[in-house]
Amino acid sequence: MAGRLAGSRAARELARRMGFMGSFRAGLSNVGGGPSLPVEICRRDAGGVSPCISSRVTARPGGEFPRGKVAFVAEMEFLAELLKERINCYRVLDDDGRTISGSSFKEVSKEMALEMYSGMVTLQTMDTIFYEAQRQGRISFYLTTIGEEAINIASAAALTMDDVVFPQYREPGILLWRGFTLQEFANQCFGNKYDYGKGRQMPIHYGSNKLNYFTVSSPIATQIPHAVGAAYSLKMEGKQACAVTYFGDGGTSEGDFHAALNFAAVMEVPVIFFCRNNGWAISTPTSEQFRSDGAVVRGQAYGIRSIRIDGNDALAVYSAVHAAREMAISESRPILIEALTYRVGHHSTSDDSTKYRPVHEIEHWRTARDPISRYRKWVQRNGWWSDENETELRKNVKKELMNAIQISERAEKPPLSELFTDVYDVPTSNLREQEALLRQTIQRHREDYPPDVPL
Repeated sequence: MAGRLAGSRAARELARRMGFMGSFRAGLSNVGGGPSLPVEICRRDAGGVSPCISSRVTARPGGEFPRGKVAFVAEMEFLAELLKERINCYRVLDDDGRTISGSSFKEVSKEMALEMYSGMVTLQTMDTIFYEAQRQGRISFYLTTIGEEAINIASAAALTMDDVVFPQYREPGILLWRGFTLQEFANQCFGNKYDYGKGRQMPIHYGSNKLNYFTVSSPIATQIPHAVGAAYSLKMEGKQACAVTYFGDGGTSEGDFHAALNFAAVMEVPVIFFCRNNGWAISTPTSEQFRSDGAVVRGQAYGIRSIRIDGNDALAVYSAVHAAREMAISESRPILIEALTYRVGHHSTSDDSTKYRPVHEIEHWRTARDPISRYRKWVQRNGWWSDENETELRKNVKKELMNAIQISERAEKPPLSELFTDVYDVPTSNLREQEALLRQTIQRHREDYPPDVPL
């Protein structure tokens, strides 16, 4: 059922239909003394095998513990290490871009649908051209979002400008959606004097105070607890906004991820944890990353409402994030979204992924499972797009981006003094000493330093 939703009650109904997993906190109310409870019991037999069987165990009257009542049982039982079946994945569009019968999703207008599609194409084009610029030696580094355009643009479309974003490094589409121009992207990648980071960050480490997008930080998962802290602040201030943090499947192996989820659940803060499970943490596949059924079950373990979605389905991403935002704010609770997708590009320009995964697998996802192609088919079936529109869009984006690159490439670099600013209001004596020593070294070895950096 595709219906327009308004208010938290409608959002909760959509969440129920979409398959959000309830939190442990909600489940506690069902635990008491006396009912027959379904359990999965694991026993070790003589051969060392631990078969698990489903059974119903009669619970004895429960006892009071600090967290509430817990039912007692007479038979010793261990929880199974894995569920019998994997958690379902929410989807709206099939691989051919057709709406799945009976699917529930948040409707989008023609204007919104076309803006989302334009954003996905723009992001893909930007990635392609900047990647080529790095291969030509014009920028030092780059990292693409190819295959994950729906996650970027559709999730951004479901948020508001008041929502605070804590990205990893594969979410430039959120900035693009919020109004970051192609010129601003180029300025950052080329590190010129117009770069908001003043050339002190690697390319693709974007940030914008104006757009509520915290600057990308290379260390994995450090942004996740920051997002929880920001959400706690939003809650205390009574803001109708939430914090959103993005990370990959590899980030869920970091301690920061676990600390952040527990903090968010206990403090009941409005934060959305968005996990891009794209199958690879650089060269480490998910099969070697964790034993559990992905990231979605980890949310439930910490008492967080969670959902698994098809990350290559723009409508599923948009609907899930829209519902998650409504719940996070109206109920002051954290939400975990695991988006299943595939990293079609190499991890970065420093990586050759064909060394650890088959080329035919990459090509399959690039063609048969491409999120842009799937979404375009849906848009075209609605009569909102044509081949002529497609040609015009791609031509204009490429022209604008090439012009932005030429401007950024010719722009002056930030002065040397900017290396030592923005940490202290008044530079400390040791920083002044370091700057003096650097200038002396450059004067003695001028040929070893870039000539285009103003001294």
